[in-house]
Amino acid sequence: MAEETGQEKTEDPTPKRMREAREKGDIPRSKELNATALLLAAAGGMLLFGSSAAHQLAAMMAGNFELRREQFFDSQLMIAQLALSFEDAVWAVLGFMVVVALAALIGPIALGGWNFSAQAIQPKMSRLNPLAGIKRMFSLKALVELGKAFAKFALVASFAVAVLLAVEPKLLALGGQDVRAAAGYAVEMIGWAFLVISSSLIIISLVDVPYQLHDYSHKLKMTLQEVKDEMKNTEGKPEVKGRIRQLQREIAQRQMMQEVPTADVVITNPTHYSVALKYMSGSREAPVVVAKGVDFIALKIREIADEHGVPVLQAPPLSRALYHSTEIDQEIPTALYKTVAQILAYVFQLKRYQADRSEGKPVLPAEHELEIPDAYRFD
Repeated sequence: MAEETGQEKTEDPTPKRMREAREKGDIPRSKELNATALLLAAAGGMLLFGSSAAHQLAAMMAGNFELRREQFFDSQLMIAQLALSFEDAVWAVLGFMVVVALAALIGPIALGGWNFSAQAIQPKMSRLNPLAGIKRMFSLKALVELGKAFAKFALVASFAVAVLLAVEPKLLALGGQDVRAAAGYAVEMIGWAFLVISSSLIIISLVDVPYQLHDYSHKLKMTLQEVKDEMKNTEGKPEVKGRIRQLQREIAQRQMMQEVPTADVVITNPTHYSVALKYMSGSREAPVVVAKGVDFIALKIREIADEHGVPVLQAPPLSRALYHSTEIDQEIPTALYKTVAQILAYVFQLKRYQADRSEGKPVLPAEHELEIPDAYRFD
C-alpha cells in the first residue's frame, strides 16, 4: 500500500498489526540466540553428566567384549545382551539429553515466545518464485546473514585454536592413563573446551538480538494512512464502540465518586436518586453538581457521603429536578436557585450549630416549603 500511495512507512506498528503478524507466524526470532543457548546447554550437560556417562559407556563396552562363549551361539542371549547394552547407554546419556531438550524448548521464549500458526505452514506459491528468491539473495538481510556467518567462523575458529593450544599438553598425556580414567577426563576436557568455544557465540547473539528486534519492528511499520484506516475500521465496529463507551462511563464514574467527599450536601429521593452539590464561592456563580446517580450509584453516593461526614438530606422533588436538569460539573438552573439556597443555608447553619451549641438547632425546610417550578417536576 505504501508503494501505491507514495507514502513512507514512518509509523510504529499498532497492537492490531502486531497481533495479526503473530497469527501469521511472523514473530521476532534470533537463530543465533537459539543456537547459542543450545550449545551452552550441551556444554553444561557434558560437564554435569559427561564424566559419569563416559565411565558407564566404557564399562558397557568392556562388558560387551567379555561375552561368554555360549552367548555367541545363542541368538536369544545375544538379543538380551544388546537390549541391556541399549538400556545402559540410554541411562548413561539421559541427563545430557534432558538438558539439551529443555534448552531447545525454553530457548525460543527469550525472543518471540512460543507461537503456533497454521498459516505459517500453509503452502504458498509465492515461495516458489525464482525472481523473489534471487531478490532475497541480494537483499540487505542476506548481506547481514553473510556477515554474521563470517564473524561466527572467525570467532569460533580463533577460540577453538586458543583452546586446542591450551589443552594440547593434557591431551597428549591421556595416552599414558588407564582407558576408563582417560575417557572420563577426556569428556570433561572436551566439555570445558566446548563451553569456551560456544561462549564465543554470545558476542554474535548480543549483536543479533537487537538487530532482529529492530528489523522486525521496521518490517511492520505502517504509513500514516494505514494507521488512520485501521482506526476507522476498528472504531467503527459496534462492539468496539460499546466497549469504548463503557470504559468512558467507568472512568467518569470513578472521577465522580472521588468528588463526593468534597460536596457540601447530598440530596436524595431517598432511594432512587442522589445528587451531590458543592458551592464554590467566588469561582462559580451558583452551586455545582459534582456527582449524581440512580439506584445502585445513588446508594454508593450516599455511602461515601456518610463515610466522609457530608450531610445527606431527603428532598425527593428537588433531587429529581436536579438529576434531570443538570449534568456533572454544571451549575444548577436559575429556576432552582432559591430552593437550593434554602437547603445550603440549612447545611451551613447545621455546621455552625455542631461547632458551637450556643445557638438553636436549625430546622430543615419541609418538602412543601421547597418550591419546584412545574417545568422541573419529574414525578
